Amino acid sequence: MMKAIAMAGAALLAAATTPTGVEVTIPGPQGALAGTLVDPDKDAPAILIIPGSGPTDRDGNNPLGVKGGVYRQLAEALAARGVATLRIDKRGLFGSKAAIPDANDVTIAAYAADAHAWVDMLRAKTGRKCVWLLGHSEGSLVALKAAQDPKGICGVILVSGAGRPYGEVIRAQLRANPANAPLLAAGEAALDQLEAGKRVDGATLPTPLQPLFRDNVQGFLIEAFSYDPAKLVSAIKLPVLILQGDKDLQVPVTDAELLKRGQPAATLKILPGVNHVLKPVDGDDRAANAVTYGNADLAISPAVSEAIAAFVRK
Repeated sequence: MMKAIAMAGAALLAAATTPTGVEVTIPGPQGALAGTLVDPDKDAPAILIIPGSGPTDRDGNNPLGVKGGVYRQLAEALAARGVATLRIDKRGLFGSKAAIPDANDVTIAAYAADAHAWVDMLRAKTGRKCVWLLGHSEGSLVALKAAQDPKGICGVILVSGAGRPYGEVIRAQLRANPANAPLLAAGEAALDQLEAGKRVDGATLPTPLQPLFRDNVQGFLIEAFSYDPAKLVSAIKLPVLILQGDKDLQVPVTDAELLKRGQPAATLKILPGVNHVLKPVDGDDRAANAVTYGNADLAISPAVSEAIAAFVRK
């Protein structure tokens, strides 16, 4: 009983000392960009968390089925380890909705420019000399692009990030599902065209492919397809941490290895039993793995914050 009381007391103390997130904004193209700053110690390392693809908010939730506040949990876990974080809404979405009229009218380069603007604000606001960039999933490509200009950046943390051009990633994902066999020829032809910088007529594609190649995202895809993450990381002279879960359904460990090959000085850490949304997974059942995305009660793996905090504090 005394042990239980002591544990409860420790939990209450931890909750009481977790710093409250503060809403911060910076000017965007046509309206404000918004984020949440959690700063436990002005002398601590500070990390900008760049979100993944689609309508993913600053907490890491996505109306398409990702719940549980992956980035909020990460920020809280890092704060408990004495690391500050700033997590953000992408231009055109959520708190940054006013920044542009159409959230699809974006590029990786534009997101990278926003990352630099956030870095400048955080340095000016807190007096820090530099800020770490942490990109998750698609955000890792944004971080790589932003870090081509190292001003104000301490280093780069790539979490569940592709090591191949995005066109290759989408091809592999289409081929991985046997049900896509009747769609492959049309899908690969569309990818070939977009990779060549040419738009496709989405209305001529099979119905299941139309959401993937809809007209209003083709500009984004053409630009995103032009980047090779392995080449981008090879040009970075800053410290780089590559984090990859070995239960990731979307990005295999081989992508992390490609990034490491591109930047041999990088630190590569494979996280056993961790999936794409940083949650713990037992076994190899793909359906059970996918269910964790929508399980709001399942905490992210503590191995993620442990590895990140150790790296930025080193």
